[in-house]
Amino acid sequence: MRDAYHEELDSISEGLVEMARLVGSAIGRATTAILDADLKLAENVIAADEKVDDLQRDLEARAIALLARQQPVATDLRIVVTSLRMSADLERSGDLAQHVAKLARLRFPERAVPRDLHATILEMGQLAQRLMAKAGEVIITKDVDLALQLEQDDDAMDLLHRTLFQHLMDDRWKHGIETAVDVTLLGRYYERFADHAVSVAKRVVYLVTGEHADEIAPPTGVEGA
Repeated sequence: MRDAYHEELDSISEGLVEMARLVGSAIGRATTAILDADLKLAENVIAADEKVDDLQRDLEARAIALLARQQPVATDLRIVVTSLRMSADLERSGDLAQHVAKLARLRFPERAVPRDLHATILEMGQLAQRLMAKAGEVIITKDVDLALQLEQDDDAMDLLHRTLFQHLMDDRWKHGIETAVDVTLLGRYYERFADHAVSVAKRVVYLVTGEHADEIAPPTGVEGA
């Protein structure tokens, strides 16, 4: 029975990794859809979010069942509770990728992103995908140093987000109010997506150490970077 219990814990972890893979792929494909005004791809991203939602509901049901049946304590309790929180972070990440795709669909056949901002949005999308891939790796490896690095990596997303606002506030902005709103929303979606990836990594730190990430010194070579 104990072996079955730990197999179930491992299965929950595998489900989290699959969720991270799906939402990472979704934000990458949504970025392509928004930049290329690709309606078919946008629709695919929107529809695929249902699988992420199903996984989240399944993980939640299994975690609650474990709590009820096994009444875990100490480390095992941390695993179950932290897994519930990570699944919520990942589900919200999927929603954000879906929001990007829905904006692409809303503006089709026009492009929501002006040509002079394509490079910035592309970089934000690629960075979001990399951050989520790293979060998935952290779930697998339980590597605390790698988890702590994600917050440092997220600084690049914050910088890109500020770059977008600099364009919006520039007196030379010529793309109108509607496009300004679209770009503002996109910037927020990518920033929040990255925040959720960092949150997942922080939860792994807590799972492994019992300490919150903010209470642990950053990895050697990262401090002051």
